[in-house]
Amino acid sequence: MASIASYSSLSKGFLLHSLTPQLNSRGRRKIFRPNFVRIMPTRSCLDDTSSLLQAAKYTVDTYVKSGMVVGLGSGHASGMAIQHLGRQLRHGNLKDIVGIPMSVASASEAAKAGIPMDTYQSSSQIDFAFDDADGVEEGTFVSIIGRRKLQSEESIIQEKSILNDANKLVFIIEENQYKGHLEGSIPVLIQSLNWLAIAEEIDDMFLGDAE
Repeated sequence: MASIASYSSLSKGFLLHSLTPQLNSRGRRKIFRPNFVRIMPTRSCLDDTSSLLQAAKYTVDTYVKSGMVVGLGSGHASGMAIQHLGRQLRHGNLKDIVGIPMSVASASEAAKAGIPMDTYQSSSQIDFAFDDADGVEEGTFVSIIGRRKLQSEESIIQEKSILNDANKLVFIIEENQYKGHLEGSIPVLIQSLNWLAIAEEIDDMFLGDAE
C-alpha cells in the first residue's frame, strides 16, 4: 500500500489519498489507483511558507515511526521535513531512523539535521519516502519530478528509484501544483543499461498497454 498526501496552501488542508499499486500488462508496478480521499483542515491564517512548514511537520509526525528507513526528498518542503525529522530525533521522539537521500542537496540537509544516512541500493527496503513534486494530476495522481535543478543528473534517477521502491509515499505540494491535467515539459533521463524498460514505460504512458 502506498499513499500520497498533497498539501493545499490556499485551503490550508491536506488531501490524503490511499493508493494501491497495480501492475501493467508487462508485469511492472507502475499504476497507482486511489481508494479513498480524506481532508484534514489546518489553520487558515498561515502564510505559504508557514503552511508548507506545517505540512512538512505533519508528514513526519504522521507517517515516520521509530526504526524506519526513510527516503529523503529534494525541494523546499522536503528540506523543512528533513529539518523537523532531525529535531524529532534529537528530542528523542523518534529513534533508529535511517535516511536514504534522493540527491546531494537532501544529503546535505540530512547531515546538518544529524540524521543517520545510508546509500541507496536497488535492494534497499524503504519503509516511507517524502518528496516535492513539480505537479500531480487529479484522479490519476501521476506526478512529474525533475524540473527543479538538481546537483547532478544522476540524482533524478535515484529520486525516481527511491520513490518507486518506497512502501509508502507522500508528496508535499501547493494547491497550484495539483492539476486537472499535467502539461509542459517532462524530464526524461535514461540509463543505457535500462533504456528498454524506460522506453516501454514511456510507450505505456502515451499509448497505453497496446503492443
